[in-house]
Amino acid sequence: MTSPRDTYEAATRGLDAPFALVDLAALRANAAALTRRAHGKPIRIASKSVRSRELLRTVLAMPGYAGIMAFTLPEALWLATGDHPLSDDVLVAYPTVDRRALDQLVRDPAAARAVTLMVDDTAHLDLISAAVTDAADSRGPDAPPVRVCLDIDTSWQPLGPRLRVGTHRSPVRTPAQAAALARAVVARPELALDGIMAYEGQIAGVGDAPPGKPLYGRLLRAVQRRSALELARRRAEIVRAVRAVADVRFVNGGGTGSLHTTGRERAVTELAAGSGLYHPHLFDHYSAFGGRPAALFALPVVRRPAPGVATALGGGYPASGPVDVHRAPVPHLPAGLSYSATEGAGEVQTPLLGAAADGLSVGDRVWMRHAKAGELCERFDTLHLIDSDSGAYVEAVPTYRGEGRTFL
Repeated sequence: MTSPRDTYEAATRGLDAPFALVDLAALRANAAALTRRAHGKPIRIASKSVRSRELLRTVLAMPGYAGIMAFTLPEALWLATGDHPLSDDVLVAYPTVDRRALDQLVRDPAAARAVTLMVDDTAHLDLISAAVTDAADSRGPDAPPVRVCLDIDTSWQPLGPRLRVGTHRSPVRTPAQAAALARAVVARPELALDGIMAYEGQIAGVGDAPPGKPLYGRLLRAVQRRSALELARRRAEIVRAVRAVADVRFVNGGGTGSLHTTGRERAVTELAAGSGLYHPHLFDHYSAFGGRPAALFALPVVRRPAPGVATALGGGYPASGPVDVHRAPVPHLPAGLSYSATEGAGEVQTPLLGAAADGLSVGDRVWMRHAKAGELCERFDTLHLIDSDSGAYVEAVPTYRGEGRTFL
């Protein structure tokens, strides 16, 4: 049987490293695994974890996927409008204060029908309403209202705000707070309440089986179970309270790490996921599921400074989040390579240590995995697609960066 490394090398023999690769066979397998864990709920694709229009289009064509969760309003407008829009259902996952993009949205009826904005404060409503007022001269009497979604805080607070487990997102936490914001939305005829979102980052984005830490993993799983139970009850109460004010088209929840639990909640009508498609290395340590590395990047070996050391060009591509060793890419193939403690992954060179280094020559490649999914695409303008099932090179497609788009 051909090894993954041999397959990658054969399929990309004509390319000069550094370059980024996506294995379509692994992507398809990961996409199918996500839908199996979703309990029949449709999955909205988190675009920040993909960052390639061609691959977003590929996944949207697969069974079980519907709609996009964008990370900025300019990105959402780009995906939802133009000659070849990807989707007519794009949810912006984070509130926007981009006045120029809001002006574009409210002046374009097609965009207003396709894009839903995230809100968690009446200040967000004021900004949207002001954009509508400023564009009044170009909006006809049949202009659609601007669709908004309520963002709900999902953190677990067993002792109140003094002990918080989860991300700092929305100030809207209780059913009463959600209902109050819903009433503020429906009181404005230029707005339409479209949905509710509650993303449980403390479950979906935190691996519960950290290597070498069995006791911590057991504690983490217990905390996540308690958090999931509390959130399921509170989310259902919030949905009931909001629906008493106005009906909503969708209730979004989940993430790659929590599809199998959130998908069971009756109050949730759709899920969101993206990282599990590429399966970056931060998603290697979950007890309930696994995946195949689908996105990698190749670095060329440019030096052999000493026995047991091979130096690659570039590679210093850290992921966002807390500054720790887990945010660096990891050497994937050949197995057995590690970083120098004094240099790590560098901007222009990365020494890699281990017995496997002695099997590498100048001009060979080292295959790396990023810590997160779509952030890799901010480093490369092209993704080279291969199919490891057939061993064939398929095509090259642009990333957002390759199309001249950088949204953050």
